Amino acid sequence: MAHPKRKISKQRRNKRRTHYKASVPQIATDPTTGEAHLYHRAHWHEGKLYYRGQVLIDNTETEEVA
Repeated sequence: MAHPKRKISKQRRNKRRTHYKASVPQIATDPTTGEAHLYHRAHWHEGKLYYRGQVLIDNTETEEVA
């Protein structure tokens, strides 16, 4: 009968037996910019914050100093 040469730790054994594996994150493409980003997340593109194709924050405008 085969015997392992070294003891396998409980942590390593349990990692193998679990059904909760790490999954690949879903990537979406913004319809306006064509930028790839995570689903349900806002993303920056050229100084603007986009979410679902709309601009939320625009940092490209220069502020006038008086």
